[in-house]
Amino acid sequence: KAADDNGYCECVTCGSVDKWSSMDGGHYIPKGASSYWALVEENVHPQCKGCNGFGMKYGTAAQQYTLYMVDMYGREFVDEMEAKKRDQVKYYKKDYEEMTKEWNRQIKEHLERIN
Repeated sequence: KAADDNGYCECVTCGSVDKWSSMDGGHYIPKGASSYWALVEENVHPQCKGCNGFGMKYGTAAQQYTLYMVDMYGREFVDEMEAKKRDQVKYYKKDYEEMTKEWNRQIKEHLERIN
């Protein structure tokens, strides 16, 4: 979704630009830390592999991601994300099937756009 019509996107933490297929989907609230935010679109943005891996744990990528989130969604939304990150969500098979169907539709749409 974040890729331009030529298939390039920018890492939200360091600003490097690469093909969408070389980027990771970096999570602001880490996947294992919150069932509430793990699958929410606003929690996932393009990151280069260095920022998403080593940079989030040991570098400054986490701080840069926070700044990006505040700029993108506003401080109130980011505070809400932080407040709800321990909330639990129970998904069922039907939920996953519906989400997967929608994501596959979006993927097809974007691949047609950038190819």
